[in-house]
Amino acid sequence: MYKKVVSKAPGRVCLFGDHQDYLGLPIIATTINNEIIIQAEKNSSNEFKIYKKDLGLTDIITLNNEFDKDERDFLKIALNVMKDYDCIPKSGYDITITSTIPINSGLSSSSALIVAWVNFLLTTFTNYEITPNLLAEIAYRIEVLEIDGSGGKMDQYTIANGKTIYLDTVTNDIKPFNHKLCDMVIGVSNQGKDTQGLLRSLKESASKSIQVVNSHIKDFSLKNIKNIDLEECLKFLDESLKPYFRAAVGNYKTTIDAKNEFQKENLNIEKIGDLMNIHHNFLKNDLKITTPEIDNMIDIAREFGSLGTKIVGSGGGGSIVCLSNDRSASSKIVNELKSYGVKDAFIANQGKGPTIYYE
Repeated sequence: MYKKVVSKAPGRVCLFGDHQDYLGLPIIATTINNEIIIQAEKNSSNEFKIYKKDLGLTDIITLNNEFDKDERDFLKIALNVMKDYDCIPKSGYDITITSTIPINSGLSSSSALIVAWVNFLLTTFTNYEITPNLLAEIAYRIEVLEIDGSGGKMDQYTIANGKTIYLDTVTNDIKPFNHKLCDMVIGVSNQGKDTQGLLRSLKESASKSIQVVNSHIKDFSLKNIKNIDLEECLKFLDESLKPYFRAAVGNYKTTIDAKNEFQKENLNIEKIGDLMNIHHNFLKNDLKITTPEIDNMIDIAREFGSLGTKIVGSGGGGSIVCLSNDRSASSKIVNELKSYGVKDAFIANQGKGPTIYYE
């Protein structure tokens, strides 16, 4: 049994495909070099003593407990799930959790925590061969399936793989892209998010719009994007559902166009930026997930040199990401966002996958 374990996992930025993975549509996302860090030191008790430094919270988890099905603490849910993998902790640890990922800001701090936690448990208490897809599969079950959540697979699979990836959310097939990305300027708004509530509402409306069209057009499939007559499809929908269908079609097409660009030997970051702006416009104008603060942040970033700018995460607050291939422009955007009064702004680079150290 290891005396000390340090498990880390990165944050996630969705580049293309927001509000698409829960429809079974693909996404393109990457990691950032901000992380959740779990530091565990073996103690002599039968307890995990949890110290959540950034939240100022402490908790004690007694080992070998069964937790109620309505449990919402992901660390405890994980201990239930891990029993299916013959992962049953036998020793207590003092566990300190810290984060350089802004919390509740659309950058997947919760998914990063779960991936790091699962990696800690598997490494410390099993002999499993730990792969990115195993971490992602377990984390997705914990965060979504066990609580009947409305999210998709983007966060867990991106974080577990630690690269810029194209993810088929139906088959879980992953295509990694090896291009070195430019600066990603992250602007964090002052508004938190109601992630589950917003996701559930948007998912229901988008799914209903697709069902209506499918009832009128035989063998209709969003994935047959080249043959979709958008205007014809919209005729079957009432006004309340049209924006959700238009966004689903537009965002999917934009994601496929971005995939084609990423597959080229030389990445045209200006083209990626243009596509990102198109994606954001669907999120803003049709899904209406932005806020006045987010809109102003986007305008500032574009004014001061961002190549592509979009909201990140479920919406209703959270963060924005800006692409910049000029460090002076990146710094200017950060400074202007801070002058505007955002909660935080910083330059991020592509991160790496989960890491673990032990002794």
